[in-house]
Amino acid sequence: MNLRQLEYFLAVAEEESFTRAADRVGISQSGVSAQIRQLERELGADLFERSARRVILSVAGRAAMGRARAVLAAAEGVGQAVDEVTGLIRGRLVVGMVVGCTVTPLFDALAAFHNEHPGVEISLLEDRSDRLFDAVRAGSVDLALAGTTGPAAQDLQTLTVVSERLIVAVPPGHPLAASPRPTMRDVVGYPVVCMPPGTGVRAAFDDACAAQGLTPTITLQASAANAVADLAVRGLAVAVLTESMAAPQHERLLSRTIDDATDPALLVLAWKDTGNPAVHALLRHAGPAVTGRAARPPGEAGGGGPARCAPW
Repeated sequence: MNLRQLEYFLAVAEEESFTRAADRVGISQSGVSAQIRQLERELGADLFERSARRVILSVAGRAAMGRARAVLAAAEGVGQAVDEVTGLIRGRLVVGMVVGCTVTPLFDALAAFHNEHPGVEISLLEDRSDRLFDAVRAGSVDLALAGTTGPAAQDLQTLTVVSERLIVAVPPGHPLAASPRPTMRDVVGYPVVCMPPGTGVRAAFDDACAAQGLTPTITLQASAANAVADLAVRGLAVAVLTESMAAPQHERLLSRTIDDATDPALLVLAWKDTGNPAVHALLRHAGPAVTGRAARPPGEAGGGGPARCAPW
């Protein structure tokens, strides 16, 4: 039995397919099958129940899963311990970013990190904010730039990049334009256009409505801030955004901070503190780059930085 066989075993178990497992580990399907067969012979039991359509774990396979993960984690830990002593960082780092969010300082940080640690393979993926947080919790994403509200990411380590109050944006002449401090009840008295579920701005709006027992009439949704604003400009609904999101449309819309929606929408860097030295090394670059300041202790809020993106 060797570590490579355990890696192949976990790949087949998680993918439920020898073909997908082979693609994941980068060898032929026949090579994966041969290694699994050898492992089964050594253990004296079938690890999988094989059919024409799928491959699932047997009773013996399910019993072996936890120990196999522990062995591979321990082996990785040995390598990390040595790397920390020698100053080397290797492995793979998966960075998540909310869809449509172009933060040039983050890209600069990734480039600086790559130059400093060329042994680390970097993968970048885009998704909705809520899915990114779930991926960080599951361990499939190491570090994510995503939108949230304060309570939504309390179980993760976070660094605040942007913190902004919700605003309602309306064209001149709309009744809300005459109110310098509209309330949530004022806003939900009109049809609303806003971001879709899964974004930080929508989470902040939904939380604010729930806190007051309000049920908004959300007639329109759009995944881009400029689309939300454009719909509001045409009088189809009032737009719920944040100040920076409405700013590009300021000549055609009037923005009013929603007086009693006090919990801000946040854009944060989020990670799970697993002791991965690559994550902490990247944070040393990414924290100051995206916030314009030195990294703060986990969970400490900060002011807005240079990053602006939507939807988050």
